[in-house]
Amino acid sequence: MNMKRLFPYLLSAALALACPAMAQESDTVRAYGVLNLSVANMRAEPDFSSEMITQGLLGMPVRVLGEQTWQYVQTPDRYKGWVHPVAVHRMTRGELEAWNRAEKVVVTAHYGFVLAEPHADALPVSDVVAGDRLKWEGRKGHYYRVSYPDGRTGYLHKSLAKPEHEWRHSLKQDAASILRTAHTLTGVPYLWAGTSSKGVDCSGFVRTVLFMHDIIIPRDASQQAGVGRRIDIAPDFSNLEPGDLVFFGRKATADRKERVVHVALYLGGKRFIHSQGDVHVSSFDPADPLFDEFNLNRLLFATRFLPYVNQMPLLETTGTNEFYR
Repeated sequence: MNMKRLFPYLLSAALALACPAMAQESDTVRAYGVLNLSVANMRAEPDFSSEMITQGLLGMPVRVLGEQTWQYVQTPDRYKGWVHPVAVHRMTRGELEAWNRAEKVVVTAHYGFVLAEPHADALPVSDVVAGDRLKWEGRKGHYYRVSYPDGRTGYLHKSLAKPEHEWRHSLKQDAASILRTAHTLTGVPYLWAGTSSKGVDCSGFVRTVLFMHDIIIPRDASQQAGVGRRIDIAPDFSNLEPGDLVFFGRKATADRKERVVHVALYLGGKRFIHSQGDVHVSSFDPADPLFDEFNLNRLLFATRFLPYVNQMPLLETTGTNEFYR
């Protein structure tokens, strides 16, 4: 793992030692929260100039582990980082449980706006991206009336979202559906630590695609490599299936351990889709116009994760992840 990304894990241990009262108060104070921006940037340190290490999405429940004006939070994929206070609405445990129980509207479009009034010419309340969740407050014409964690209200066009119960009913978690969603992000620019339709890094791309299918996977490529069943790739790639994850990096030697630095979704036919510069399709086949010699030379192994959703630790859905209960 990148040392800068390791910083939040070290910091959480330091905070626990320095602030033992915090853990004792966690069930009685506002030690929880829900993210309040379409995309909440999480940083290694409580400062806008600090490196962004990941992102969370609107409506996502978090634990608040510390405070230095900025809030030190943990997301459902167990990642930790600092967010500006405008990005999270603090809650008690009971308030968070009420938020989790409430009917939501899930944003299914990659980008859109919540409007102040239910008509196209109204001013925006905020933007939204795929995977955002807002509280469902009713319908008016072609719009859902929604509310934010901090109580703001607005109107979201029905073409951009679905009520959560309808979304769950229509949800598919098969490889073909997941890869179709992956293709819809084609051309989205690479963004270090990005996990939204606005920009993604390699593991953020995987995380974003799977979250749109209600699958929660660890954040970093090196962490994603640890879930599912590992597959040593056959020379002709015949033992891979569409939907498998393929990992790249530094091969192990007598002196050094294997190091995972990149991840992609396998499409079949020796092709894969990944975020590197932007989201695009590449190939392991030298005869293919999309041949990617650089990544073929650093290919490590694959994992198969779909059969193990909700069957293995750290491979969950919002129905089983403790943050959403």
